Amino acid sequence: MSLTLPPESKSYIQKELKRYETKESALIPALFEAQKVFGLITPEVIDLLSKEMDIPTSRVNEVFEFYTMFNKSKVGKYHIQVCTNISCSMVGAREYMQALCEKLNVKPCEVTADGKFSVSTAECLGSCGTAPMAEVTSRDADEYHENLKINEIDKFLGKFK
Repeated sequence: MSLTLPPESKSYIQKELKRYETKESALIPALFEAQKVFGLITPEVIDLLSKEMDIPTSRVNEVFEFYTMFNKSKVGKYHIQVCTNISCSMVGAREYMQALCEKLNVKPCEVTADGKFSVSTAECLGSCGTAPMAEVTSRDADEYHENLKINEIDKFLGKFK
């Protein structure tokens, strides 16, 4: 089965290609658009973007592999990325992540049985002063949650019920 982008996604990518001096500059927005459509970036998605953008597959793959914000495997409806960089780790991020995984009955990079949640680590999310923090991504939006506390995990997860 061959993948195809919806017309609105093709239009968006073509608009982005015209916006920049080089085609490669439109790769990040195009990868985000493809991830929004397909949920993750696979070799087939990379081939599709290569053809759509007239950029070598190897170049699309280089950008995809370099950045960590693109999903390489299936994620839940709500993908929780806990920052485990130094500032967050010093105030309990790793322990928070462990407790979150236990609560959801998953290991890092796994998806809950109902497909609703996945949990992974992230490098610095830029909120050192309000650590620990997490980014929750979904098809609808990205949300940032700061000052996370283990004893408030139920309240945190309740926001996504």
